[in-house]
Amino acid sequence: MPRAIAFVVALLALLALGWIFFGPKGQKGLDPAQGARFALGREDAPVVVVDFSNYLCPHCQNHALNVLPRLKAEYIDTGKVRYLFRDFPFPGQAHVIRAGEAAACAADQGRYYEYHEVLFRSAASWGTLQGEALDRYLVDLAGQLGLDQAAFQACLASGKKREGVLADQKAATDLGLTGTPTFFIAGEKRTGFLPYEEWKALLDKALEGK
Repeated sequence: MPRAIAFVVALLALLALGWIFFGPKGQKGLDPAQGARFALGREDAPVVVVDFSNYLCPHCQNHALNVLPRLKAEYIDTGKVRYLFRDFPFPGQAHVIRAGEAAACAADQGRYYEYHEVLFRSAASWGTLQGEALDRYLVDLAGQLGLDQAAFQACLASGKKREGVLADQKAATDLGLTGTPTFFIAGEKRTGFLPYEEWKALLDKALEGK
């Protein structure tokens, strides 16, 4: 593993540990779906999943690239599950916040899911970038997906999507979340990577009697 990438992974691990030990404990009675901006699946799907992820979290990457496509094909696209995405940048992760802003700009062109996926695929490349270099990379990713780069760049430069990312971060804080990925599956909280077989068992159980 290149030294820069190893440093990013180690730093993320330290931030996560600090969040676990010193982060908030959470408020009761909050709906993790309230305020979610991006979703896949029918609005009237019988089961709702809420996904709080971090673009530099290896377990989130594993889920997004290896599990979510199967969930999409077998549960989301078939109308069984409504899947909500939420950003969970840790304190000090300005570049993760910026990545969330970029994904929101891609959503303006109807390509949130594709951009969300490519952010995880390319995390090793942009995870050490900051400022203008990071913005150039994010705009280039948009171009690779066939998005209108000028519109995307204007959206990103405006900073208008930052508020939504920070609102997701606050929601995670208010819920007392301490790690990523954290999922709410039909209201049941699960933290950490779950293999597809476990997802299938949980979703099938939640769908019983629906």
